[in-house]
Amino acid sequence: MNQVERWRLVLGRYADQRLGSPRGGSSEERMDAALEYLYGREYSGRGVRPGDGETGGSADRSGGLGDSLPTLVDWLGEVRELFPRETAERVEQHALDRYGLTELVTDPRALERLEPNEQLLKTLLALKGMLNPDVLVIARRIIQQVVDELRRRLEAEVRPALSGRRSLHRHSPMKLAANFDAVGTIRRNLKNYDPETGKLILERVLFFERNTRRLPWDIIVCVDQSASMAGSVIHSAVMAGILSGLPAFRIRLVVFDTDIVDLTEYADDPVEVLMSVQLGGGTDIAKAVQYCAQLVENPARTVLVLVTDFFEGGSPSDLVRTVEELAGARVTMLGLAALDGDAHPSYDRALAQRLAQHDMKIAALTPAELANWLVEVTS
Repeated sequence: MNQVERWRLVLGRYADQRLGSPRGGSSEERMDAALEYLYGREYSGRGVRPGDGETGGSADRSGGLGDSLPTLVDWLGEVRELFPRETAERVEQHALDRYGLTELVTDPRALERLEPNEQLLKTLLALKGMLNPDVLVIARRIIQQVVDELRRRLEAEVRPALSGRRSLHRHSPMKLAANFDAVGTIRRNLKNYDPETGKLILERVLFFERNTRRLPWDIIVCVDQSASMAGSVIHSAVMAGILSGLPAFRIRLVVFDTDIVDLTEYADDPVEVLMSVQLGGGTDIAKAVQYCAQLVENPARTVLVLVTDFFEGGSPSDLVRTVEELAGARVTMLGLAALDGDAHPSYDRALAQRLAQHDMKIAALTPAELANWLVEVTS
C-alpha cells in the first residue's frame, strides 16, 4: 500500500474527490469499509449529509447500525483479519470508549472475538451489571485469562522483593535468579578455569538464602471502586492475591464507594474479587477508613494501604481525624493515588496533602514499587 492509499484510509470517504476511492474488491476497499463503519459516526450531528464529499454522491456508506451494514461480529472479524493486532485493538477500544458500541460486550459472539487485555477487562467491570447470564460466563472466562497473565507478570516483579531480604552469609538450594551469588560462584569454581579457552566451567552455582520473618504483618488494603480507579482496582486485586500467598503477611481486603464491602475471604482469588466489585457510584473515604480502623489488632505491625483518588464525597474532617488517630496508634499508612502499570494519577492534591501532614505517605506506585515499599517499612 502506497502513501496516497494510506492517507485515503486515514481521511475517509470525504477524500475521494482528491485521492480517489479504493479499488473495488481490493483489501483496501474492505479496510475502508471497516473503518467507515466505525469512524463514519464522527460526522453524526455535525450537519454533514451522507453523500457530501463523495464523488458518486452515494449515500449508502454513512456510519450507523443499519441492516445493510455488517453485523458487529462480522465487523470484528474483518478488523482482526485486515489490520495488525495493535491497530485492531485500538479500533476495538475506540468502538467501546468513543462511540459507545457496548454491543461488543453484550453479544456473546462478539465478546468471544475480542482480544483479552486489561482495557477490555476495565470495560467488562464497568458493564458487568448489564451483562446477561450467557455473556457473564464468557466475561468471567476473559477476566480469568487477563488476571492470570497479569498475575504471572507481577509475581515475577514483586515476589523476589517480598520473599525476604537476602542473607549474604548463607546459601540456599533454591535456584532463583534474583538470589544469584555471582562473586561466590566465581570463587567456588576458579579451580575449573581453563586458560586455553578462557572459560570458567561452573561446577556449582550458588544462590543466597532469604531471611523470612517470624511474626507476620497485617496489611489492610482499602480500595476505592469509583469508575476512575478501574486500573487500580484490578492491580489491587491481583496484588492482594500475591500477598495472600506469602507467610510474612496477613491480608485484609476492603472495597468501597458510599458502601463498604469486606472481601477478605476472597483476597487470594483476584477473579472472585473483580466479579464482586461494582465500579461507579459515590465515594465516602472517611467511612471506609473508619471501618478499616476497626480491623486493626496490632497497630505497630499493621500497614493500611488506601488506594483512592482522594476526591472525598463524605466528610474530609472525619477522614483527617481518623488518619490522625491511626497515626497516633502507630499504624503505618500509605495513600496511593494510583496502583497500576503507569502510576500517573489524577487526584485531589489538597486533601492528600492534609493526610500527609498526619503521617500518611502519599504516592502513586507500580506494584513492584509497592512491594519494595512494603519490604522497607516492615523490615
